[in-house]
Amino acid sequence: MIIIKILTTLKGRFIGKDDYGNRYYEERFLFVKPLRRPRRWVLYSGEVEASKVPAEWYGWLHYTLEAPLKKLPYDWIQPHQANKTGTPEAYHPHKKGTKNKPDKGYEPWQPS
Repeated sequence: MIIIKILTTLKGRFIGKDDYGNRYYEERFLFVKPLRRPRRWVLYSGEVEASKVPAEWYGWLHYTLEAPLKKLPYDWIQPHQANKTGTPEAYHPHKKGTKNKPDKGYEPWQPS
């Protein structure tokens, strides 16, 4: 991790920081290959998890946007929740023995 921070200091230009503390960088110099686009990367705050990148920064990281979007304060936007797949808190739609039963008027299709 120390090597990454040193190389980021030498080669990276700080672009911005999101609400989760992630810091975004772009390659500073393109002397060797000036025709290619500059590399972009993120230094995660805390645990490295790709789902912690907000949508406004995702587009910038993948060269869809030239500059990151401004965060719009919509009231329907929920705060980020960590991906819980593989943990005891993971979402399980049907617990053992509790399958959804079809409605009384439901008849499965039978080929003739």
